[in-house]
Amino acid sequence: MASAAGSAIVPIFPLPDVTFFPRTLLPLHVFESRYRAMVMDTLARDRRLCVVKLQPGYEATYAGRPAVHAVGGMGEIVSWERLANGRYNILVRGDARVRIERELPTDTLYRLVSVKRLDDVGPATDVSLLLSRIREAAHALLDALGRPPDLLDTALAEGQPSGAVADRVAAAVLPDASLRQTLLETLDVDARVARVADAIEMLVRELKGGRP
Repeated sequence: MASAAGSAIVPIFPLPDVTFFPRTLLPLHVFESRYRAMVMDTLARDRRLCVVKLQPGYEATYAGRPAVHAVGGMGEIVSWERLANGRYNILVRGDARVRIERELPTDTLYRLVSVKRLDDVGPATDVSLLLSRIREAAHALLDALGRPPDLLDTALAEGQPSGAVADRVAAAVLPDASLRQTLLETLDVDARVARVADAIEMLVRELKGGRP
């Protein structure tokens, strides 16, 4: 739903340990009644929603309105399937980082928020060497895991913004939920690309060192 310039009103889908980056696809199985209602309403409107990561300790208030991180990923439901039991399988395409400005009063089972789009800053320097490190480390990681060498070709493709490479690779291979959230909140492209390069190289070192 449209709001003031640069802002939007969208439902939120709070999830534990899920970080939704721009330019990525996120498949979700929706089974709770409040989120089934959210998907139904969203499909009837503009198909846009915001996926946000729950703050630690959410379990005690999960049925209500547990605290969420202020920065999340906004996207559009690009395909969906309603199952016989009323559940949904949906695929959401990430369009933007957003910051939650405020939560709105609502009579729906799910939560509505006003969000403001966050744009990348930079890169301010030549990050080609950092991107080369990411590509080399990603291929080494696939090799160490015994995965197909072309598995990350789309994420690593030349010709896309450097911030997109960092986002797509982070979404695909970085297991640390806290780190992924930090990367989502990092608007400085130079810093984000450097952090992803360091993280993947560390993963490769751990795998080759035999540590879990």
